[in-house]
Amino acid sequence: MQDSPSCPAIEINDLSKKYRVRGEEKWLTAVEPINLTVPRGQVFGFLGTNGAGKTTTIKMICGLITPDTGSVRVNGYDVLHQRKEAMKQIGAVLEGTRNIYWRLSALENILYFGRLKNFTGKQLKAEAERLLAELGLWERRNDRIRTFSRGMQQKVAIACALIADPPIVLLDEPTLGLDVQAAVTVKQWVKQLAREQKRTIILTTHQLDMAEQLCDRVAIIRKGKLLTDQPLAKLLAVHKERYQIRIKGHMERQALDMPEGLSCRYEQDDTVLVGTIEDQNALHTLLNQIRALELPLRSVTQVEPNLEEVFINMITQERQEESHELLTHSVQ
Repeated sequence: MQDSPSCPAIEINDLSKKYRVRGEEKWLTAVEPINLTVPRGQVFGFLGTNGAGKTTTIKMICGLITPDTGSVRVNGYDVLHQRKEAMKQIGAVLEGTRNIYWRLSALENILYFGRLKNFTGKQLKAEAERLLAELGLWERRNDRIRTFSRGMQQKVAIACALIADPPIVLLDEPTLGLDVQAAVTVKQWVKQLAREQKRTIILTTHQLDMAEQLCDRVAIIRKGKLLTDQPLAKLLAVHKERYQIRIKGHMERQALDMPEGLSCRYEQDDTVLVGTIEDQNALHTLLNQIRALELPLRSVTQVEPNLEEVFINMITQERQEESHELLTHSVQ
């Protein structure tokens, strides 16, 4: 049922997109067929390296790019066949500065985008003034956007996305170019929109610490392929067996038969081993090796994983598997 509370905020089925390489007879896969379901009222982190397919997917959700296969439904409305109703559900800040009109002032931009969503009258003006004041742009409200800095333009783009109070907000690198104070304001808005107003936020960002602070669920994409899509707590829980082992003096990595998930670094006069260890038996085996080498053991602590480490591990593992497949095919 369309726009029913039981409907997911975003429902993606077998969505894909390819581009033809200019001047060549070949195609580049931007997004492989992916399936995603985003529940209402959550902050959903859509993460990946540059060129992973994040922005292409976001633009397909917004109806700016037509997919080669598959469909997108926004609060139950099909983006391709019910575009007008679907777009009423969304406020979007896309990467770059093409979200706003440079020849208009900040206030004119916000009012314009509000009217596009059928938000008019005194309430529209009052909401626009509130957003400008909260973003520290009130004194510049009548200045044309082309005179603004990159960070100030981003603030106006965010205000334009929020002006009509949409149930779903797509934020593609929302803190790009913002100063620290403005970035904090954006984070507070995201929390308020999701936690208090039960709105759905789709967040793409390279700031993984921000994603970890804000997101309820995370999907990771690489070269158009979806690697994972699960609640953040569950994603981090998979990587709980993570330790830091501190040894006095400098030790060469080759001196130990270390698990693959363990890295070695040097801090002043200490060797520090950090990473995942499969289980307690593997940990005891490693500690026995250290004792056999008569190396002074300073400490062994279990440390909580963070999203950045999980992200890097997943991307690295996928890259290694890809290299192995290429090697296998070349040998065959």
